[in-house]
Parts: sequence; structure tokens; C-alpha cells
Amino acid sequence: MDKLLARGSGSLSAAARSRPRTAVVSMMAGVAVIAATVAVATSASAGTTLGASAAEKGRYFGTAVAANKLSDATYVGILNREFNMVTPENEMKWDATEPSQGQFSYTSADRIVSHAQANGMRVRGHALAWHSQQPGWAQNLSGTALRQAMVNHITQVATHYKGKIYAWDVVNEAFADSGGGRRDSNLQRTGNDWIEVAFRTARAADPAAKLCYNDYNTDNWTWEKTQAVYNMVKDFKARGVPIDCVGLQSHFNSGSPYPSNYRTTLQNFAALGVDVQITELDIEGSGSTQATTYGNVVRDCLAVSRCTGITVWGIRDTDSWRASGTPLLFDGNGNKKPAYTAVLDALNAGGTTPPP
Repeated sequence: MDKLLARGSGSLSAAARSRPRTAVVSMMAGVAVIAATVAVATSASAGTTLGASAAEKGRYFGTAVAANKLSDATYVGILNREFNMVTPENEMKWDATEPSQGQFSYTSADRIVSHAQANGMRVRGHALAWHSQQPGWAQNLSGTALRQAMVNHITQVATHYKGKIYAWDVVNEAFADSGGGRRDSNLQRTGNDWIEVAFRTARAADPAAKLCYNDYNTDNWTWEKTQAVYNMVKDFKARGVPIDCVGLQSHFNSGSPYPSNYRTTLQNFAALGVDVQITELDIEGSGSTQATTYGNVVRDCLAVSRCTGITVWGIRDTDSWRASGTPLLFDGNGNKKPAYTAVLDALNAGGTTPPP
């Protein structure tokens, strides 16, 4: 196409000049039609949905999904139209998948995975090891018994979904909110190496999946918690512990606002040789202020080649874990908010170089 246009845009050959005027006019009209066709194609290449636009940039745009909402026609309509990655909101957590020790239940999680596969979406598994939402029996364990239970849980769940998961949040929220240290939890009390053991166990069970560490309040580069997670990842990479990505949850509100150095945080984690993923994005607020922040987050991700995708933590405001803050891209009726438009515009305006 480019060569044809190049020939048509230059001076006419002697043979062409000798043709009757009608032939020249016809040829020029044909070139005009081709040029118009190219213009239309270029204009149409801008993505009209979040997932399609992100895919054009070599990335994904996903959402958290609740299995019990897959019978909601409005919810499913938006899900299938807009997103190309899903994260089970609660259905893959320890209390959901192993309610009794050694007895596994995958019905709800399987429903989400099946829906994703049927609709061309990938899945982020969330989360294999976490201090919260543990079944009662696990909460009552400690020491070696708890460590063995964690290893068995990771092995069984990751093996069940082997080959079906794009990335696992292997460990979730293991660092304290202040002080730069680990969170005191029953898992931490099994020994400081529990996170490393969790990652090695996940790699053995599901070798093709990307393995991520996921946490909140790690968005501001100057915060102690951010630095603590960074140092752990740096140590893991130096020692060959299998970690492929860092998930920044990015739950923003007035108490934990979007930081001006957010892009720096993404860049610095990526420089360690891991992907960065925005895993649970929501931004409390409304109108143009909320929209501007959403657009900034997307632009920051697109500016970092190893920022491979963004997941918002729910579809409609009413689906959110903090619905009163109206933090998502669609209102309670499923209508697109200004934040949606800001995200799509930022995606379409972004570069096209995919992550390495």
C-alpha cells in the first residue's frame, strides 16, 4: 500500500502524460480512493474498548470479577465488551478453595476461568498465600504444620489451574504499613523464608505462569513500605528466587492519593528485571478530578515498557468493595463515567511499543 501511494504521489511518467486526460483523471481518482481508504483504516485503528486499545499497545486491561454476578446481564455485557483479563475477586483465596483441610472446592473459581476462556480473556490468579481470608482451620495452625499446609495449598491450587493462569499473585500483602518490615502474621511466624518458599512452590506447580508479589500502599517511591518490597524483589532476583512481576494494587483515595512519583516507582521496579502490573486499581471521587487521575495512571503505565497491564477492582461503582467512594469506570447503571473516557483516550494516545 505504501509503495503504491508513493508512486501515485510523485510526478507522472511519460507514458502516463501521453494518455488522454480522462485516463489521468481516472488514475488520480483511484489514488484518492486509496488514500481515503488508508485514512479511514488509520482512524479505525484506535481502540473502541479498553481491552482492544490496551492490546494494541501490547498490554491488557482487566477487571476483578465475582462469580455470583455472572448471571447479571448488564455486568456480563460490560465484562465481555471491555476487558481482556479477569481476576477472581475472592474465589481463588484460601478460604474459598480449601474450606476444610485437604478438601478443595473450585466451583466458583472454575466458573470464572471457564467464562474467561470462552470469551478470549486471560486470568490472573489471586491469591495463593495471604494472612487474611484464611479458613478457620488454617488460622488455628502454626509453625511447621502451617508451613506444610501452605505448601500443600499452593501446590494443589496451582496444579489444578496449571496452564490456565497468566499470572499468580503468589503472596499478597506481606509487609507492614509502616516501619519497612514484614507484617506480623501466622505465616510470617513460620519463618522469614516463607515468601521465598511460596514462590518456589508455585513455580514447581505451574511453571508457565508469571509469579507476582502483590501489595497496597507501595505506589509512592519514598515510602518505607515501597522500599521494603523493592529490596525484597532485588534480593530475590539476585539469589534466583523465581519472581516475575510486582503488583501495585493502587487503591487511591484522599488518605492515600495518587503520588506524583508513581511513574518513578513503576520504572524502578521494572529496572530490577520484573514486570510491573497495576492489579487492583480504583480511585475514589467523581467527575473531571477522578478522570484526570485515571488518565495519569494509564499514561504512567504506558510510559514504562515493562508495565504489562492494568486491572480495575470491579466493573460498576455498585460492585466495588468501597461503593460509597464511586471509584470505578462505570456507574451503578453500567453507564460510562468521565473516568472511562479518560482511560480510553489515554490508551489510544499512548505508544504502540509492546513490553519486552
